[in-house]
Amino acid sequence: MNLEESKSGTRVYKKTSANGKITTYLGKRDFIDHLTFVDVIDGMVVIDDTIFQEGRSVCVSLLAAFCYGREDLDVLGLQFRKDLFYTSVYVFPPDPSFVSRKLTRLQERLKKKLGDNAYPFWFELPPYSASSVTLQPTPDDNGKPCGVDYELKTYVADCIEDKPKKHDCVRLAIRKLTCVPFAFNSRQPSFEISKDYMMSSGLLYVEASLDKELYYHGESIFVNVYIQNNSNKTVKKIKIIVLQRADICLFTTATYQCEVAKLESSEGFPLSTGGTLTKVYSVCPLLSNNRDKRGLALDGKLKHEDTNLASSTVVGSDGNRENLGIVVQYRVKVRLSLSGPLNGELCGELPFILTRPEPIEPCPPDPKSIVEEEQAVDVDLIQLDANEEESLDDIIFEDFARLRVKGET
Repeated sequence: MNLEESKSGTRVYKKTSANGKITTYLGKRDFIDHLTFVDVIDGMVVIDDTIFQEGRSVCVSLLAAFCYGREDLDVLGLQFRKDLFYTSVYVFPPDPSFVSRKLTRLQERLKKKLGDNAYPFWFELPPYSASSVTLQPTPDDNGKPCGVDYELKTYVADCIEDKPKKHDCVRLAIRKLTCVPFAFNSRQPSFEISKDYMMSSGLLYVEASLDKELYYHGESIFVNVYIQNNSNKTVKKIKIIVLQRADICLFTTATYQCEVAKLESSEGFPLSTGGTLTKVYSVCPLLSNNRDKRGLALDGKLKHEDTNLASSTVVGSDGNRENLGIVVQYRVKVRLSLSGPLNGELCGELPFILTRPEPIEPCPPDPKSIVEEEQAVDVDLIQLDANEEESLDDIIFEDFARLRVKGET
């Protein structure tokens, strides 16, 4: 094992309160909603001895909120925020449900490394809960972007309802993202339109379909189009437009719509009476081509990580949107431009799902190999190589911070 290899390891994010009395550790910042379950939010809190001596408590809370106004107006008592989900729990003294709960492997390793002052916590989100979504600001916007944010807060208090003091508190921004399983790719979106026109004995027939329903970010969308023109109109050209629709679910529902990809073609046109056309068009919606569009919905962004267009929202079977904050949907619009009496257009839409692939999880080890390994050697969980006298820890701690969508710290 060379030095570079030994430097690699499990990355753990940490943040310490201003007074240095509590430090929160998380193994990751992205937690995935798989629609049947959501990744458990698990971590550790290291508590300074003075907290025990003072007889105080340490709590952890999780808040999902939709922020839709200016932070500087909060001092006037105006809070432009809607809380979508909130829960809190004692870390010390430990919540009764934590006492008998088995630690995750990462928690075990952190406990061994950090000592007896490290206390675990867990949060479980329900499936189909609100996802982290940010509305893209303009380059001149300096405030916090509007959108749905998740905040994990650790604080010292006498009771769980107390308002935490700034120097006694650790705030961590995390993301809850949705991955739609490939099983949802069950149908092929399509439409057929037959249109008759005044003083025309025939019809203008258009048929369009996508090659599938579910696409991953960065993947090209193939649109199959067939046109048969028996009308007195002439089809001049075709436009293929990918639209993002964001429904803002607050006290009333407001809708924002943005073009995220567009293709215009005159190849094979004009298509006059009696003409037919069969063609496959390709479009690819990317954030890199839409950085200047204010109000575009994005997946929440964290420090040192780029983001992408917001993934499609999957609404639960109850159809309830009230606590989702922002509902994002996508569709491809096929638009034909016509000439002839009164000119005009003919349009059809193809809805689809835009999502991220399931994260690749490491394969579970063979139980037999685990037994053999335990019989062979008993070493510290955080050691890379039991044969090295001075093994390097494979837990890499990284300070936890938030980066705004526009790329400023």
